[in-house]
Amino acid sequence: MRAPRRRVVVVTAVHGPSARFLPDAYASLRAQELPGDWEWHWLIREDGEGDQVAPRVPDDARVTFLQGRAGGPGMARTMALAHADGEYVKVLDADDRLTPGALARDLAALEADSAIGWATSRALDLLPDGTTAGFPGDPEHGPIERGAVLASWKANGFRAPVHPATLFVRRDLLVGLGGWMALPASEDTGLLLALGSVARGWFTSEAGLLYRKWEGQVTGQPAHTDTVERDARMAVVEARARALSRFGWRYPEPAAAVDAA
Repeated sequence: MRAPRRRVVVVTAVHGPSARFLPDAYASLRAQELPGDWEWHWLIREDGEGDQVAPRVPDDARVTFLQGRAGGPGMARTMALAHADGEYVKVLDADDRLTPGALARDLAALEADSAIGWATSRALDLLPDGTTAGFPGDPEHGPIERGAVLASWKANGFRAPVHPATLFVRRDLLVGLGGWMALPASEDTGLLLALGSVARGWFTSEAGLLYRKWEGQVTGQPAHTDTVERDARMAVVEARARALSRFGWRYPEPAAAVDAA
C-alpha cells in the first residue's frame, strides 16, 4: 500500500482588486518542487462573497476555493485554517510570487530541527516595471532566537527584521496562537512577533518571495499609515508579544512538562 503523502498547506487571502494576480501566484506555486513524499494544497479564501475572484481560481485538484463574509486578510486566512489538512502552513498573498525552491527550503529547515517553530526568508520588492529591489538589514542566515524579532522591531521604528509575508509555520503552533490577529492591518506582523516570543525561528538568506508593489495594495492606502490607528495597532501587537514572553510558554514544551501531562 502506498504511504499517504504529507502536505504543506499554502494559505492565500484575496479580494476583488487583487484577484487578477492569482495566475502569477499559481504559476510560482506550480514551479515549486518538494521531496517525493510531500505535496502542496492551496487554500484560497476570498475576503467577501463577490464574483470577481472565482473566475481567476485555477482548475486544479490541489486548489480549494472558499468564500465568506469580509473581515480583512487576517480573518480570511484564519478561517481558511479550518481546511488546513497538513503539518505546515505557508503564507502566499494573492499579489505575491514564490521564488523557485522557496517551499523546499522552508520545509527542509523545519524538518531538520523539531525545535524550530517557524521560518521566513528574504523578500524582494517586485516593482511595476518588473524589476526587483532588496531590503537592507536582513539577519544572518540561520536560527532566530526567541525575543529577537520583538527587540529588533521595537528598536527599528516598528519594522520587523524579517518579512511576515514569507512565513512558513507549523500548523499546530499557528493554531495554538489563535492564527492572525484581529486587526485592520499589521495582523501578520502581530502573528510574527507572537511566534518569535514563544518559538525559535529560521531565516533563509536566499530570496523566497517577490513582494509585489502596486497602487491598489492594502498597505499602500492612506488608512494604513493613519497615525492614531497605527499607534493603536502597534501597542496591541507589542503587548501580546510581551505577555507571551512573560507567561513563559514555549514551543516545544520542555520534556518534563510533556511527561507530567
